[in-house]
Amino acid sequence: LKVIAIDEQLRVIYEDNVHFDKDLPEFKTQGGVYIHSDRLTVTSPVLMWVKALDMILEKMKSSGFNFSQIRALSGAGQQHGSVYWKKGSIQILKNASSELPLHQSLKGCFSVSDSPIWMDSSTASQCRALEKAVGGAQHLASVTGSRAYERFTGNQIAKIYSQNPEVYKQTERISLVSSFAASLFLGTYAPIDYSDGSGMNLLQIWEKVWSKSCLDACAPGLEERLGCPVPSHSVLGPISPYYSQRYGFSPDCKIVAFTGDNPASLAGMRLQEGDIAISLGTSDTLFLWIQEPTPALEGHILCNPVDSQTYMALLCFKNGSLMREKIRDDCASGSWDEFSKALSSTVAGNSGNLGFYFDVMEITPEAVGIHRFNRDNQKVVSRFPKEVEIRALIEGQFMAKRIHAEKLGYKVCK
Repeated sequence: LKVIAIDEQLRVIYEDNVHFDKDLPEFKTQGGVYIHSDRLTVTSPVLMWVKALDMILEKMKSSGFNFSQIRALSGAGQQHGSVYWKKGSIQILKNASSELPLHQSLKGCFSVSDSPIWMDSSTASQCRALEKAVGGAQHLASVTGSRAYERFTGNQIAKIYSQNPEVYKQTERISLVSSFAASLFLGTYAPIDYSDGSGMNLLQIWEKVWSKSCLDACAPGLEERLGCPVPSHSVLGPISPYYSQRYGFSPDCKIVAFTGDNPASLAGMRLQEGDIAISLGTSDTLFLWIQEPTPALEGHILCNPVDSQTYMALLCFKNGSLMREKIRDDCASGSWDEFSKALSSTVAGNSGNLGFYFDVMEITPEAVGIHRFNRDNQKVVSRFPKEVEIRALIEGQFMAKRIHAEKLGYKVCK
């Protein structure tokens, strides 16, 4: 959990963090999560998140941070995680005693104590059922921006409902991680914003309302448990009196809708129409601002957090830096300097030699293995010379990003 305070010139005046494994060892998480014995189910304890918030605010208080100067507060949460509030919890949230840390007041408030998160992949049967119920994967993508994904919230809710109908019955509100965090500051249930809401397989991205057929396919009475979605930049209301009394926040401090980490990255990078942002990590992620999206079976279309009339596209490529490191080790003695020299020694276009390198099963497209082609478009089984291999990898990865971005409606500005 990270906090950052900035002034009106966007200068950073304070930042800090709480490390779940190290600072909250009592929850016994690894990387902030529990990986269950089936290796498919991955969850995080909800109370750990609440306790981390208590801890970070106490750290700020003891450092002498002046909470009364804060005018507005917003945040981002990991996409696709979900929190299940037990019946009657809204009263406890509204009336939390400022004498107690929040996690003590809320410890009985969750019908599901361990929240399913983005790493979970245990809902394959629910995904198939959802796609079948709405007329196929492409139709689901056309309505909600994505085909059914195991980590998406609608499928996670469907699993909870089918496996524990009593638990679902006891749930009065379902939040995303972002709207859950906003709720803690608001002192009442915060609505889900359009951007994070479009990573659920439940929101009609064009009309910005819940899809009845998707809701019905997942669980009964779901609409009332989700509340009405709102634009990502909505002012939700003033901060809960709990924070004024316990920490000295001004009662006028406004809570702005929280959103998902991916939409927040688009906003934070200040992307505009025609811009592309690429995160070169273990997986490579592409963020795009799109005016007229064409949802496809690969990639995601989300509502744009900055402009409710436009969209953002998200493409994830699993074979990112790990594949680059593998070729660096094979072809450049493990040295990035040698890798760069080899890349510079070859011409753009690689004399027509091209490769697609998938060490593990790729997300976009669904493919595995190494596929090399020469200038005559013949498949080459043997490896290229080292410098040709390196350029083939880099150009192939970037070409794939462009091709799949254009499939989603991105137009390369000439």
